[in-house]
Amino acid sequence: MTDLDLRPRRLRLTPAIRRMVRETTLSPADFIYPLFVRHGTGVRQPISSMPGQYQLSPDTAAALAKEAHGLGIPAVILFGIPDHKDHCGTENYSPDGIVPQAIRAIKDAAPEMVVISDMCFCEYTDHGHCGLLNTPGADHYDPNQPADYLLNDATLDLLAKASTVHAQAGADMIAPSGMMDGMVAAIRTALDRAGQANVSVMSYAVKYASGFYGPFRDAAESPPQFGDRAQYQMDPANVREALKEAALDVAQGADVLMVKPALPYLDVLRAVRDSFNLPTAAYQVSGEYAMLHAAGQNGWIDLRRCALESLTSIKRAGADMILTYFALDAARWLLEG
Repeated sequence: MTDLDLRPRRLRLTPAIRRMVRETTLSPADFIYPLFVRHGTGVRQPISSMPGQYQLSPDTAAALAKEAHGLGIPAVILFGIPDHKDHCGTENYSPDGIVPQAIRAIKDAAPEMVVISDMCFCEYTDHGHCGLLNTPGADHYDPNQPADYLLNDATLDLLAKASTVHAQAGADMIAPSGMMDGMVAAIRTALDRAGQANVSVMSYAVKYASGFYGPFRDAAESPPQFGDRAQYQMDPANVREALKEAALDVAQGADVLMVKPALPYLDVLRAVRDSFNLPTAAYQVSGEYAMLHAAGQNGWIDLRRCALESLTSIKRAGADMILTYFALDAARWLLEG
């Protein structure tokens, strides 16, 4: 064995040396914390399939956002749970809807916190799909399409309307997540026309029809009442398609690109990061979070160690920011050292 053969081992010898040569460093500033908000006051309702996560009223969401900001987490993303659902998701574009209420509460409590509004309709519609369905007899009915087909262009009009309402409530960023064709252009145009040119668009540019979303659908009370979302979300087998989708959103004016889920798609995340000169986000989704918690609760893994390892892998693959339900815990763990 030569002296050169020992060099890697010498650089792993002590914790201090390992920190000095570490290539990827994780910090609370990398995290975006997802929050589920619903009407009421003092609400902190546990989500059974996501240990440590809650449905929150605007006041409790604001308090949690302030706590997150104190830990160095720069942003939250909001998912609304309305009291009333209908075929077109009316509450999503109401100025008094749950997300505008939460935006205002968080901005009052933590003015420097970046507030991102997830922009989709699945939580607000009575059918659980991400936009307007082709319902016979409705104003938007298209006889040239099958019944219950998701109408892309009619949905764009509602996305534009809701995005403007959320921006006017104080959102710093709109994050369209429904994978509608043309969603970024529609939202960007609407924001600019409404005098909201400084509001950014973080596009869920690459969102797969994944099996890892189950706990989220419990948390947001948004499972589709029939069928699935494969019509408008991506086939998990495809990566070239991901680059096409991302390129379309870049051309339409996206400020940030997102890949969702994260861990099963690290190769896609790396490909997107290498292909486009834009900030890139990755969403460590509910199933990833719940899977780690379940293994930790059974004593099969060290939850803290594996959660941080998972988050580090996402950053190493190219994420500039990570949406994660571990944000609060991970920030505390990192600050503890």
